[in-house]
Amino acid sequence: MSNTFIIIQREFNERVRKKSFIITTLLMPVLMIILMVAPALIMQYSGGEEKRIAVIDESGIVASQLQSNDELIFEPTDLSVDEARKELTDHYAVLCIGSDVVANPSDVKFYVNSSSSISVEEAISNQLEHLIETEKLKQYNIDNLQQILDEVQTSVSMQTFRNDKSQEGETEAQSSIAATAIGYVLGFILYMFLLIYGAMVMQSVIEEKNSRVLEVMVSSVRPFQLMMGKIFGIASVAVVQIVIWGVLIGGVGAAVLPQLMPEQMAAGVEAMQEGAPQAAEVAAASDFDPEMVQAVASITDAGYVTKIFVCLLLFVLGGYLLYSAMFAAVGSAVDSVQDAQQLQTPIMVPIILALLMMLAVIKDPNSQLAFWFSMIPLTSPVVMIARIPYDIPMWEIVLSLVLLYASFIGMVWVAAKIYRVGIFMYGKKPDLKELWKWVRYPF
Repeated sequence: MSNTFIIIQREFNERVRKKSFIITTLLMPVLMIILMVAPALIMQYSGGEEKRIAVIDESGIVASQLQSNDELIFEPTDLSVDEARKELTDHYAVLCIGSDVVANPSDVKFYVNSSSSISVEEAISNQLEHLIETEKLKQYNIDNLQQILDEVQTSVSMQTFRNDKSQEGETEAQSSIAATAIGYVLGFILYMFLLIYGAMVMQSVIEEKNSRVLEVMVSSVRPFQLMMGKIFGIASVAVVQIVIWGVLIGGVGAAVLPQLMPEQMAAGVEAMQEGAPQAAEVAAASDFDPEMVQAVASITDAGYVTKIFVCLLLFVLGGYLLYSAMFAAVGSAVDSVQDAQQLQTPIMVPIILALLMMLAVIKDPNSQLAFWFSMIPLTSPVVMIARIPYDIPMWEIVLSLVLLYASFIGMVWVAAKIYRVGIFMYGKKPDLKELWKWVRYPF
């Protein structure tokens, strides 16, 4: 064991002392925040250029009601379609509305002088749909129709509570929006960790094998101790990185978020976290969307965040240990990264499948599909971490962890038998059949 700890210490120190590790650890939380905020900022501030659209309205009821904005400017014209298409080349497009557009909404043609875009077409279609619906309603001869529609228009904001958690009063409201966002982000993070750190183990084994360092090391260290030292050494790097990220994100969030939160929203969040009977009224009185208040209450709840962080740490470690054992076996069996591509395929397929299943599972975290893929060790790290934000039963999490770590023990036994043969093999690319023969060799 002393030899194994020496190897763990060496692998840990070699990676933690690199500038790339320090920079990545400090900048990753900032980068994640930027990636989450950037799309919204781009959509908000990246307004398109002004587009003049000539409108030929054969129905006589639509053109005058089209609303122009900073991007789309509608200009009615008396030209025919052919004349407009030939003469108005300085315009962005020509919009032709048929004479019977109310009865036949498909009688609309859009002639563009350059490439079109989905946003422009949707903006025009939405306006036309609203105007045609209004014209159809006018045929019913109802007085004050628009006033009636405005008065009956209703927006429902529903709070969700877990009845299986407590039936005595209202517990803390649960936010499906926050759970979905957190589950997606955590699942993708774990997916990246499995790929990056698993491949790091394989790369390290290949480099040391090519430099013949392993031949010297195995004279004083058993191959099994060497493999376990590498696996746990790199695992300690991953754990340290996650802990630092958790402290940075939690500390910055706890210090900054309350300062940025308006007082009314803060009152609604506090009421929801305490499960107060008047939480809904407080949230409604805050002039903010109750669903938004509910989501903020979830992500600022210390108990909820702690549970998520601990589970993330356990599943990252378990998933890494399982996959790194397989990557170490592959690295020992080949002489270069290029040769490892064929043997990597059986390892990569479950990781990619787990990511695809995570996207499907988020739609229904309690489905049979979600349950079983969160129990299968090869897919459970990614799928289960995506389900945990939905506050699933604790026994499912425990069972998944037990199966995951038990599978790691079995995989280590298989990988060790491949590793002890593969590190001395040169100039040969074994296939899966050959690896199975190595597994069957007696110690």
